Amino acid sequence: MNSNAAPQTCPECSETVSPMTGLARRDFIRAVSVMGGAALLPSVAKAASADKPRAAKPAESLVREFFATLTDEQKKAMVLPWNHGAEKGGLATRLKTHNAAPLGKKLGEQFTKPQQDLIRTTFKAILSGEDAYERISRKGTWDSSGSFEGNGVAIFGDPTGKEPFSWVFAGHHLTLRCDGNSQPNAAFGGPMYYGHSAQGHSEANVYNYQTRQVMSVFDMLNAPQQKQAVIVGAPSDGVAALKAKLVAQPPTGIAYAELDQSQQALVTGVMRTLISPFRQEDGDEVMQLIKTNGGMEKVRLAFYKENAEKGNDRWDAWRLEGPGFVWNYRVLPHVHCFVNVVGQA
Repeated sequence: MNSNAAPQTCPECSETVSPMTGLARRDFIRAVSVMGGAALLPSVAKAASADKPRAAKPAESLVREFFATLTDEQKKAMVLPWNHGAEKGGLATRLKTHNAAPLGKKLGEQFTKPQQDLIRTTFKAILSGEDAYERISRKGTWDSSGSFEGNGVAIFGDPTGKEPFSWVFAGHHLTLRCDGNSQPNAAFGGPMYYGHSAQGHSEANVYNYQTRQVMSVFDMLNAPQQKQAVIVGAPSDGVAALKAKLVAQPPTGIAYAELDQSQQALVTGVMRTLISPFRQEDGDEVMQLIKTNGGMEKVRLAFYKENAEKGNDRWDAWRLEGPGFVWNYRVLPHVHCFVNVVGQA
């Protein structure tokens, strides 16, 4: 069994680790006020406390069904303890992001066709619908993974009862989870990663709609606001992208609180768009954590370009950031998006 498998082919991508515990929680997102949260989603579910877990969701039930089909050999290959990797103070393996099958073995090499179908059904259950599946599968290409069967899954912990567990699905440019809210105060069960090999400003990129919407926010800023929002340089990528930068002086980008009402509405719309591919209960938890962390007034938005002369229609990256929250989106040369949303300790 190899928990440090080589990544899929990508000129600049490597299998990365996202240290959720390394993110200063006070420097993460508390990012959507009561107004913003209500505008983003029709309802905001209360985040469950550690001693009162939420009721099982359909995806969690499917994980249990899948676990029951595993042979002893399969369990040995892809089921690890909940705290695997953290025994000596390291990062728990379940909180890593990956650029390939999480434990090195692909679905098509490890599971029967009925098991693969159950994995696909579970994957769809953590999304908002078929349109989201179409996008996140990169229109069925799965980037360098090549096919659904080219991805992989791992289970951490025990999903059969009340013990914590995490089901991790990963492949090229993708790491998503289903954990039944086992990880307290963490949206999506931990850091999330998605991307697409197509150039980010191209309509061929399945996430181009996100870039276009963020660009519309920049276009609505006045000249002084645009000057404040632009950062010459890069916000980093991979693990480094998840490190909050609000501790820097002066803070980077422009604050949501400094925008007028119409501009704030556009930023709220961006948040709604970013959350929309995922199932509502995960989106609700994002918004609840944002509200708990201080509201949208604590969020900042920055636009990055490699040099000062570069035009504003060709951003290299953009970033939403606040206490407990990082949504770091690299546009060029192709899309890498790293996300983490946690609650205050």
